[in-house]
Amino acid sequence: MVNGIQLGSIYALIALGYTMVYGIVRLINFAHGEIYMAGAYIGYFVAGYLGPFFLPTLVIPMLLTPVLALIIERFAYRPLRFAPRLAALSTALGVSIFLQNFVRQFIGADYRPFPQIMTPHTYNVGGVIINNITILVVGVAFTLMMVLQFIVRRTKVGKAMRAVSYDKDAARLMGIDLDYVISVTFVLGSTLAAAAGVLVGIAYPRIDPVMGLLPGMKAFIAAVLGGIGNIPGAMLGGLVMGMAEIMVVYLYSSKWRDAVAFAILIVVLLLRPQGLLGRQLSEKV
Repeated sequence: MVNGIQLGSIYALIALGYTMVYGIVRLINFAHGEIYMAGAYIGYFVAGYLGPFFLPTLVIPMLLTPVLALIIERFAYRPLRFAPRLAALSTALGVSIFLQNFVRQFIGADYRPFPQIMTPHTYNVGGVIINNITILVVGVAFTLMMVLQFIVRRTKVGKAMRAVSYDKDAARLMGIDLDYVISVTFVLGSTLAAAAGVLVGIAYPRIDPVMGLLPGMKAFIAAVLGGIGNIPGAMLGGLVMGMAEIMVVYLYSSKWRDAVAFAILIVVLLLRPQGLLGRQLSEKV
């Protein structure tokens, strides 16, 4: 269960980027998994150059990765904002493949061991075995999720984001700068993805250029499970996904850990396509 919460909290951080971008611009940003990968690589180099210190290893990728997200949004997605959705979706896939191959070409395709940030220690808390790395990963992930909730619910830019999500045209007529709101959305999502990449490097110390592919797809499924476009839903979906994956490994076999995610997607689409916390929307004609 503890491992499920740890894995689920990482999925939730990535899923929040998917759900926020979809909620604002109705784009499934398949390059988001590569933003997560970029965060892990930046953390890897920061820990290598500055030493195994947790705060710079976490914070510097969270500051640099949004720059990459803004470049992608400005030059790949913004020109297609009013194009058919299939064009933007195809572009997102292309950006994802480009980033994977860029890292392969200039950094290398081999696995790299993530520097050890802290020495693992195991604790027995009421019969539950837990280590300090799990406490760190879960604590940081939940803190960041609470900060995001505060920004979205209590700040001016958060209100603008909710307004754009609800009705983009009305928000524009009310004087809200859509470009600014969309840029902030990409910055927030990429910041959380970068943190997830570093936390994965600390918890499962191995990174590679395609590390964002499968976790990105699972996080997207987590966003759909919770109700894509719904921030609490993405958090819940991530936790459910992580718990389900670890339960399958524990009760049956690790061979099925990836299949369970897609089984969950099929079940959700058949029984509740709007997700656990999503609401059914009528299509405008």
